[in-house]
Amino acid sequence: MTQASTRIRLLVGVAAIMVAASACTGAASPSGATTYKIGYSNGGGVGNGFREEQVCTAKAQALVSGQVSGLTTIHRNTDAAGQLSDIRDLISKGVNAIVFNPNDKAALNPALQEAKAAGIKTVSVDAYVTDPNTYNLYNNQVKYAELGAKWLFDQLGGKGTVYYMRGLAGHPADSDRDIGFKNILKDYPNIKVVPNANGVATGWDPPTATKLINDFLASGQYDTIQGIWTSGMDSMVVDAIKAAHKPFVPIVGADLGAFVKQLLDPVGYPGLKGVAVTNTAAVGGAGIALALKLLKGEAVTTDPSASQPNTVLLKPVAVDNLSDNSKAQLKSWQSVPGLDPNWPLGIQIDGWTTYTPAQAIACKGPGG
Repeated sequence: MTQASTRIRLLVGVAAIMVAASACTGAASPSGATTYKIGYSNGGGVGNGFREEQVCTAKAQALVSGQVSGLTTIHRNTDAAGQLSDIRDLISKGVNAIVFNPNDKAALNPALQEAKAAGIKTVSVDAYVTDPNTYNLYNNQVKYAELGAKWLFDQLGGKGTVYYMRGLAGHPADSDRDIGFKNILKDYPNIKVVPNANGVATGWDPPTATKLINDFLASGQYDTIQGIWTSGMDSMVVDAIKAAHKPFVPIVGADLGAFVKQLLDPVGYPGLKGVAVTNTAAVGGAGIALALKLLKGEAVTTDPSASQPNTVLLKPVAVDNLSDNSKAQLKSWQSVPGLDPNWPLGIQIDGWTTYTPAQAIACKGPGG
């Protein structure tokens, strides 16, 4: 081996050590406090209110924490292989932690293991991954589906046909919701599901959901059902039914601003019965807060009932528009002026996020 090649190998080794050290230790801010570089990967749902709010809450929490010197966000529609590449790109940038919304529960594990080897903390939000070293923080999606399905099937008296509109095929949250839906369905043998037992995927994409419900209405199939379960693609379904001049059937949706507004508008949407199940997009901001706790070596309380280790589970609630008390609760959610109507109304999480609603809406991270 030549002296020159030995020098090159030494330089490469030193560079690798410097990147790993940077990922482990963070850097000092002008005030002397330790700050960190964080990467954020969202691999789908661009334009979807939940995903957009999630990214904005991550930026807001990074900003107000005063502990994040830079937030690198990769926010694009891709598949699991593409997100695997995105996470590796964030690793190469020498970040201290990576927060991500996973496109698959296991396909990202090779990159997550590479992150661990580089001393990088990893946090999955909105759904879990099976990597044992990654922390998961997400809404309990099985319970989310169970709450909405039980409400709907009870509204139908345990008998009838339900149009089953799901989310993004293959996404862990969608898979968990399918488990929850079917957990309840097995107790209601006289409920029939269309278009088939596995439902139809909307991709959590508003234009796709709108086309699906319009095609369903045009085909005449809507006239044969008694209820609709949606995976957060709700207000566009309600608007399509109204535009078709059809009577409403009971519908399950999420705590999105536009849907809750419809539920509280008996004049504009006469006869509409629905339930909003909470699914806060503030998991983005909470994920940043969790990553900072891990970087600082702070203890994190996890849920032993979760299917994966190192998991923080958020508990959903379901509120309908069928009583004065429940309508009052829905109205109390509408307390954030300027919120995009397609965003979930639960914009903060007690104990995890510290930004104001205005800061989340501004969608500004460290550096602007």
